[in-house]
Amino acid sequence: MHEKRSFGFYALATFFGLFLLFLYGPTITIFVLSFQGPDGGLTFPMNGVSLHWFHKLMEGIGVVDIGSAFVRSLKLGLVVTLLTVLLSVSAALAFRKALKGGNVLFYVVVASLIMPSIIVSLGVGLSFRLLDTALKWFFEVAGWQGMSESFATTMGLYTSALGAQLTWTLPFGLLVMFAVFNRFNAAYEEAALDLGATPWQSFCHVVLPLILPSVVGVGMFGFTLSWDEIARSSQAIGDLNTLPLELQGLTTTVTTPVIYALGTLTTVISFIVVAVTLCLMSLGRRRARGKLKR
Repeated sequence: MHEKRSFGFYALATFFGLFLLFLYGPTITIFVLSFQGPDGGLTFPMNGVSLHWFHKLMEGIGVVDIGSAFVRSLKLGLVVTLLTVLLSVSAALAFRKALKGGNVLFYVVVASLIMPSIIVSLGVGLSFRLLDTALKWFFEVAGWQGMSESFATTMGLYTSALGAQLTWTLPFGLLVMFAVFNRFNAAYEEAALDLGATPWQSFCHVVLPLILPSVVGVGMFGFTLSWDEIARSSQAIGDLNTLPLELQGLTTTVTTPVIYALGTLTTVISFIVVAVTLCLMSLGRRRARGKLKR
């Protein structure tokens, strides 16, 4: 009961504590400094405690419209979440059966995880610029002069930026769902089919409730990865920036704790998403247990 701890235990505990400090120390520092007083700077020691810099953030930062960038990132994150969930679940269901060329397709999708993010961004941006050139040529050949002159680019938030972010979120979603279905007991699904349920009814009332916690987790992955994505969006975003790109640009021009206030706000949003996800996953597990008991 009172066995003495070995030196190895204390060494590993110290290492783990230093790791946590390295991992969360910068975030905690930014969080604390964001509550500086009106005369506070970017470093310690703090000069008072207040919500002054959050009020300044709400008023706007120079020419940057933080509110619009926030809304753009939120909307894009929700679209990325929805598509990541739908495509990941659909692909995992399809891969339950032997597919010709399935292994090649899987490795092509997952390969984007090991490719440098900036290369993916440049590739997506170049593809859309080539598409722009082709469309302008087509408009001119077709005699649609007005459309050719008014046409700017196909790059935008829900085209090139969405595609670039999906190259980042989809592989994670696929890996999670593949792991889920590798452990999934098909006997529940077969029992539903034997009792007269259609494949769609079997999926909605049997399969989906059982995998719902993992589906919610994939959605959380999709949103959080999209919410703070910079590298893959930088060359494929079009004319309007997301909040992380605006934040990156502000780090070179803003010299007050208002930048910390913005960082704190975005971090709180991420924590809220995680908390909501955990609640939904817990609810999904309870519903799944209830269905199994019946």
